[in-house]
Amino acid sequence: MTNPILSMNQATIKYADLATALRVCSEADYQSIGLWREPVEEVGLDTAVKMVKDSGLRVSTMCRGGFFTMEEGPARRASIDDNRKLIEETAALDCHVLVLVVGGLPEGSKDLTGARLRIGEALSELEKDALDAGVTLAIEPLHPMYCTDRACVSTLGQALDIAAPFNPKAVGVTVDTFHIFWDPQVQESIARAGREGRIATYQVCDWKTPLEADPLLSRHYMGEGVIDFKPLTEAVWNTGWRGDIECELFNQKIWDTDPAVVAKKVSDAFDKEVSPYWPL
Repeated sequence: MTNPILSMNQATIKYADLATALRVCSEADYQSIGLWREPVEEVGLDTAVKMVKDSGLRVSTMCRGGFFTMEEGPARRASIDDNRKLIEETAALDCHVLVLVVGGLPEGSKDLTGARLRIGEALSELEKDALDAGVTLAIEPLHPMYCTDRACVSTLGQALDIAAPFNPKAVGVTVDTFHIFWDPQVQESIARAGREGRIATYQVCDWKTPLEADPLLSRHYMGEGVIDFKPLTEAVWNTGWRGDIECELFNQKIWDTDPAVVAKKVSDAFDKEVSPYWPL
């Protein structure tokens, strides 16, 4: 039986449409799923809300908002408006966490400091929307190799510093093992995130070298790589956070596999590598 706290992030079965993803998770005894906006918008929000309700699954997170680092202008206004729309969609799905990939350097820029400052400025515009909707905006620090093109926030400590001025109910952080396991300060940062009430979601997968030709597709089943899940999982547990734990895999071979097979392999890997350190 699938662990009741394990959630399947929809990116793990990327080629499954919403109906298939919900069916596969239900048939594999998952109780929770992390949704991506594209499959939801493909069927329409109202239809997606009904499909999720009928499935009986919880929605652990919605992916993904963010991309805040461009300078003021039409593109930035469009991004802010799009995130407001995503907040509303997240709430409509009875989900309380919108994961943010904050964005890298704007085209032609080398100003990382300015890019990071603009993340906070965007969050200041969205804080009230998030509070009104009951949605936490979860800043996701990404591995430094993604710093210039996807997320100029690379450590949990950086994410917490950006979140600090805001209500923890509105702005939190994503703890993703793939992105933060390497950080010498990760234990202290997880503890800090717990003290500050900022943990919005815990996501697990493994790191294995050599990386794929496309580094984005280098996430592996837990146990296939070098991440020690014991100290990370125990650190999150010790904060008192008790949400669903998501498995999110970007990997072409996994995407090419039958989603039902993937669901079983994720569950088995979770039971071996993560579950022993998360008392039920």
